Amino acid sequence: MDGMQQTATIIADWIVVLPLVLALMGAAALVMRRSSTSSAVLAICVVLTIIACEIALLLRVSFAGPLSMTMGNWLPPFGISFAADAFGVVFALTAALVTLAVLVYAQGERASNDGRDGFHALVLLLLAGVTGSFLTGDLFNLYVWFEVMLIASFGLIVLGGSPAQLDGAVKYGFLNFLATTLFLLSLGLIYGLLGTLNMADILRVAPDANPAALTGIAALLLLAFGMKAAAFPLNAWLPASYHTPPVVISALMAGLLTKVGAYALLRVLILLLPSSREVLEPVLVVIAVATLLTAPLGAIAETNLRRALGFLVIGGIGAVVAGIAIGSHTAVAGAGFYIVHAMLTMTALYLVAGLIERMTGETDSRRMGGLYAASAPLSILFFVLMLAAAGVPPLLGFWPKLLLLQAGLEQGDWGGIALVVALILNAVLTLIAVSRLWAHMFWRDGMEGSGAEPQPLVVLSRNEAWLRYGTAGVLTAAVVALGLWPNGLLEIIGTGAFDMIDPSRYVSAVGLAGGTP
Repeated sequence: MDGMQQTATIIADWIVVLPLVLALMGAAALVMRRSSTSSAVLAICVVLTIIACEIALLLRVSFAGPLSMTMGNWLPPFGISFAADAFGVVFALTAALVTLAVLVYAQGERASNDGRDGFHALVLLLLAGVTGSFLTGDLFNLYVWFEVMLIASFGLIVLGGSPAQLDGAVKYGFLNFLATTLFLLSLGLIYGLLGTLNMADILRVAPDANPAALTGIAALLLLAFGMKAAAFPLNAWLPASYHTPPVVISALMAGLLTKVGAYALLRVLILLLPSSREVLEPVLVVIAVATLLTAPLGAIAETNLRRALGFLVIGGIGAVVAGIAIGSHTAVAGAGFYIVHAMLTMTALYLVAGLIERMTGETDSRRMGGLYAASAPLSILFFVLMLAAAGVPPLLGFWPKLLLLQAGLEQGDWGGIALVVALILNAVLTLIAVSRLWAHMFWRDGMEGSGAEPQPLVVLSRNEAWLRYGTAGVLTAAVVALGLWPNGLLEIIGTGAFDMIDPSRYVSAVGLAGGTP
């Protein structure tokens, strides 16, 4: 037993789990509170503290490489390990920033709420699940955080209890529950085959395992995580559910949930089972191409604003799967960069959509009109974000698309060329879809084909306008700034991609470089 335990855990190592602990403690504290104002202030303060911790963690990872911490003084692989590399920390930091934006925006939407519905506690619980997923070093622990996310997100979807929300929650919950069940089944198979669920230990023992069995498990994980990420063909649940809750909840889910599934695919197929990824490459190419092409077509056919944006969320997952299918350093960097871009851009788009729906009282883009004359700032925000979603230079969405196109051309085989064509078509179709929405809402007057004048717009109070416009504006400014000056983010993402392709630093950080203790 003593051989399984280490003498002490360095206090500085707790920074790896501190963001997670803060989110859980904040959620627990918020359950005890009943005031809307104090709950909002506490939640925002907790998230600000988490952001500060993750910035410090990112700086440490940038200079020292991946870090790890194993709970309870147990040596890996016996204890529950958390590992922070550049990818995980960047995604966790972006998730916290997105959560902060949603909490601030929610003060404008939920000003009259009495604070007893558990919104702020559920948001912090969701952030805990997302952060734990990004920073865990153990596959069973990843399953636990998936369950935490599922519980919190389901609670958020049904918040309010309208029939549409309950219908969306059933569609969301069923397929996501099925995905976590498949994940749990995969974990049993992995443990039976390898005798471990620690990621670094899997890297050590997987090369000696039966490759056919590993490929079968990888295919099962692809099905589970693909369902979580809303990749083709198991993605109908997303546009059927994301438009039903209040817009702040839709924005949070669009920014976070599918990205965790995409990250899990990256972590498993690139880091843990690269030989299985090579076998599954043709399947990944087909999934990526189908997701890239069908998603914007769905957005073009859709008139409900938030349902259309849901299809754009799905299209972004296709780009990430394309990076996984190619599997090179450039492709993995492009996939990681795309996750950051999608977190920021899609959250901002949903928040702007909330502004549009609030001012017009409509959800159908055909019934909106004249917003350009009524609110030029709103039209500018949507215009910039729609260009970013399509990958138009020099906005943030351009750089990951460029990396993925470069990786596809470098690969040069049928799969690489097919992905290049699909990525270009996705950009064109996405631009058509968002341009159609913009024309409906901002360029044209009145209901489509009716000749009627649009209804008078709701005038926002000064406080509500500041909170809503300010939050959406800051996120949009971040999308523009990171597009104009991408070098810092590119460097961090490049380091993360390097550690995914060559995991020696990751394994060494966990403490298994020399074998099992």
